[in-house]
Amino acid sequence: MLASIGLENLAGLYQHLPPEAVLNRDLAIEPGLSEYEIVDWFRARGEANTRFASSFLGAGVYAHYRPVLVDTVVSRGEFLTSYTPYQAEIAQGTLTTIFEFQTMVCQLTGMDVANASMYDGSTAVPEAALMAMRITGRERILAATSLHPEYRTVLDTNARNQEMTVDSFGYDSATGLTDLAALDAKLDDKTAAVILQSPNFFGCLEQVKAVAEVAHKHGALLVVVFSEAVSLGVVAPPVEADIVCGELQSFAISPSFGGPFAGVIACKEKFLRQMPGRLVGQTTDSNGNRAFCLTLSTREQHIRREKATSNICTNQALIALMATVFMTVYGKEGLRELALQNLSKAHYLGSKLKRRFTGPYFNEFVATPANGSPAEVNAKLAARGLLGGLDLGPFYPELKGSLLLCATEMNKREHMDIAAEVIGA
Repeated sequence: MLASIGLENLAGLYQHLPPEAVLNRDLAIEPGLSEYEIVDWFRARGEANTRFASSFLGAGVYAHYRPVLVDTVVSRGEFLTSYTPYQAEIAQGTLTTIFEFQTMVCQLTGMDVANASMYDGSTAVPEAALMAMRITGRERILAATSLHPEYRTVLDTNARNQEMTVDSFGYDSATGLTDLAALDAKLDDKTAAVILQSPNFFGCLEQVKAVAEVAHKHGALLVVVFSEAVSLGVVAPPVEADIVCGELQSFAISPSFGGPFAGVIACKEKFLRQMPGRLVGQTTDSNGNRAFCLTLSTREQHIRREKATSNICTNQALIALMATVFMTVYGKEGLRELALQNLSKAHYLGSKLKRRFTGPYFNEFVATPANGSPAEVNAKLAARGLLGGLDLGPFYPELKGSLLLCATEMNKREHMDIAAEVIGA
């Protein structure tokens, strides 16, 4: 094989790697071990890794309970259809669940229509921005400074090769909420959309209605983003928005070191034709039975670039199915109870610490540690078996020394008490 690709030895395969990334020695494993002995060896090494009793890290990826039923249902044969559901006659299981997914997302967000899912929350944001540009014929996007920094990075990356200008509007240093006067001053007749996250990256619940009024006054659309979907169990849906996009990781999707997740886009019905990705519709078959198929948008449309709404012609069907099962298991009342647990636990922890902002919050907030820097506090928490929060300094220099903390239904009172003791009132 080496001769076929023009290399003299195995080391040639790794020439592109930086020297510090190459091991340059054999693995530190006894020679002559059988396969099952090797598996046991790695399992023992895994057991030796640090296991945190509780996590206070959120920042867009949250530790929630995953009902056992989720994996049981998603592994059923009805949903193990081929990659593409374009052949509706053999993909009714997948199409049915996507249709139910779309319906539930509409109920959650207060929008009229939702698509089959996006890759994740970060890629849904630029898709919503492009959608707003097509609708308004404008090219300027105003994004909140309190938008998830990684979402903003993906938005900026997309803007490089689009006729899109992305600008920011700030937050009030006392409340952590949008500075409405600053937003009003930045809006002009070239602005296609205002992008607002709620709860924002600081965990604060934004004044969606007030921001919508300011945006609409200038003819811009309002895009509301969420990264913590559980908040929608207790917070009023952002019905004042024109487009809602976000991340469903909280709905029974494991943090998994950052993915794969499932994003969504939902909107008012009048904007349906500009929605990217897949959309499943309900129809009847030749026998009059209820049936489902992809509708309004086809793969061919996306291949013909000049007529495409997006380069996305697929979706996270398996991950979206997990979220659908989660929503079905919990239901409206169950999701509300779950959200209330998150709200209660975060406010219990927040009441013991010095919060940076006074704005209302859901299950995440910014704290100012009294017992050291964020790095020092997190090291102390790790020594007590707890995973600390996010140091905001690298993302927001003005918040250097601040820690973004999260509490969900998974956090026990004794662990929150230890965290409060370590971080300091």
